[in-house]
Amino acid sequence: MSVAVGAADRVLGTVQTVSRHKVAGPASILAGVAAVGTLVWFADPTTPGGIIPPCPTNALLHINCPGCGASRAVYCLLHGDLGGALHYNAVGVVALAFLSVAFVTYTAGLWRGRRVRGWQHLRYTPTAVLVVTLTWFVIRNIPISPFDSLKV
Repeated sequence: MSVAVGAADRVLGTVQTVSRHKVAGPASILAGVAAVGTLVWFADPTTPGGIIPPCPTNALLHINCPGCGASRAVYCLLHGDLGGALHYNAVGVVALAFLSVAFVTYTAGLWRGRRVRGWQHLRYTPTAVLVVTLTWFVIRNIPISPFDSLKV
């Protein structure tokens, strides 16, 4: 019985140690986002031939994937050009807003000690994300007006 109690104490001690560092996960995510943002800020993906490689789907198949233009959209957002960001990848800009809200609710849940229910916990969220992504993929590759203006 003492072995089981000792194991439980070790596990509980680990849980208490982890709970003391609530901000370690969100802080590391923010550090990664800041690093990528800094790279995109200085790399300028809007001009060809930079250090950020082009989309492999676009380079190989000559079609726009749902993520095509995302680095250029982030570059435009970082420089305050919302119109340019929406031109390069409108769905990506909206997704970035949703992901930001999800990150804030997750971090708030860590601070409060209980999970905050957000949009990502809804029943049909995966289906909605899949439908929107596939629709965006198809619509931006239709070669007739007005859809051809969505191709970047």
